[in-house]
Amino acid sequence: MSATQWDQRYADEHYHYGTAPNAWLISQSWRLPRSGAALALADGEGRNGVWLAQQGLETTSLDQSAAGLAKARKLASERGVVLHTVQADLADWDWPVAAFDVVASIFVHLPEALRRRTHAGITRALRPGGLLILEAFTPAQLACASGGPRDPALLYSETQLREDFAALEPIELLSGEVVLDEGPGHRGPGQVLRLLARHAA
Repeated sequence: MSATQWDQRYADEHYHYGTAPNAWLISQSWRLPRSGAALALADGEGRNGVWLAQQGLETTSLDQSAAGLAKARKLASERGVVLHTVQADLADWDWPVAAFDVVASIFVHLPEALRRRTHAGITRALRPGGLLILEAFTPAQLACASGGPRDPALLYSETQLREDFAALEPIELLSGEVVLDEGPGHRGPGQVLRLLARHAA
């Protein structure tokens, strides 16, 4: 989807994916550093970035949608935290080097070339010891009605993630059905991959 299409999705007042953070992200709260920098990738309306900021991390929420980021800033203000926002297209964003202690990539689905570029950027942007927390839909999601891309080329496999993040140390890579409750955009049984990986110190 283009920035214009995302702006249209986020144009009304309600939060399409809710304001609560992703369940997989929450489950890793005990692993988060007590301070440091975090990146919420393609963060839309900000639910995950705001939560990371609430955990005491200096958090950047990156998305191509100006409408989504405006709602992210509003949510951050309501929650009493500071959230840095960057409007950028992942196709040409200049990834920083060793800038983040945590990167959250939650349902960021991209065509193959851009996926590889983005995942290489994540690896480069993590500091030594930094954590990647990723959740994405698998091809089995096509049989579910809980959201996600309808194009099989945008859905991820374990093999793809292992290859893309070969430079990181895998901690967990889980695949299977979960029950999603993330606003009207993701609700009901879903088929997902959940990856937790660390940049070697």
